Amino acid sequence: MADPFEVRMRFTTQLQHLSASVTSSQKAAHYALKYRDMDEDLHSCILEQLERNNMNNRANIMYFIEHFCDMATKENHLAYVRMIQRDILRVVDAVAPADGSGAANVKHVRRVLNGLQSKSVLSAETVAEIDACLKERETHPAHLLDDPVEGHDPSAKSRGGTSRGSKANGAMRVDKRQIEQRIEEDRERNKRLRESMWAVSGNDADEFGRFWDEGSDTGEDDYLGAEEELMGRNQMAAGA
Repeated sequence: MADPFEVRMRFTTQLQHLSASVTSSQKAAHYALKYRDMDEDLHSCILEQLERNNMNNRANIMYFIEHFCDMATKENHLAYVRMIQRDILRVVDAVAPADGSGAANVKHVRRVLNGLQSKSVLSAETVAEIDACLKERETHPAHLLDDPVEGHDPSAKSRGGTSRGSKANGAMRVDKRQIEQRIEEDRERNKRLRESMWAVSGNDADEFGRFWDEGSDTGEDDYLGAEEELMGRNQMAAGA
């Protein structure tokens, strides 16, 4: 019999190392379904990692949840699906917090919610209600990334004596590695989105254009956000 503590730790590690790759989500989902007798405990791991990790990882876990519900449904282990339905508001609040710190994740949350609705995991009414809340969160004046490892505590100090994720010279200090990771993962997701659209749309160019307009990640707000990040990085470099 598998040791519950070891199973929990291994699943936690898989969640912490999720990427934009579908394979990594499928691997973690297979693992959770293998130990479905511990479903409540493993579901709690998902919630804990959503609330403890950086915004990149939270977005990856959000996409994992869609794959997970799909696989759990196919394997007829609906307990996992019911727990996601029960805690979907907690999930959304972690991935795109009301304080606006996860504004860049709002579009990813919407995409996953629409996917869950299409798979009948969530009702259209539930998705509409959540989307109404998300409209305020995506316009909140927040930067692309924060550093939630410190628990979103503005008073938390790094070794240098300043708050990680604090403002310096009027600009938010950002983690260059996290920004580069987000750019790469969004590029990977956009690539898969385009491939999926071509497969669905076939030779219907008008239909493809409509899907692309609705699903594309890049817009005017993204360019403005990137400009703000660049200014923050330049100020950070100047102050180093």
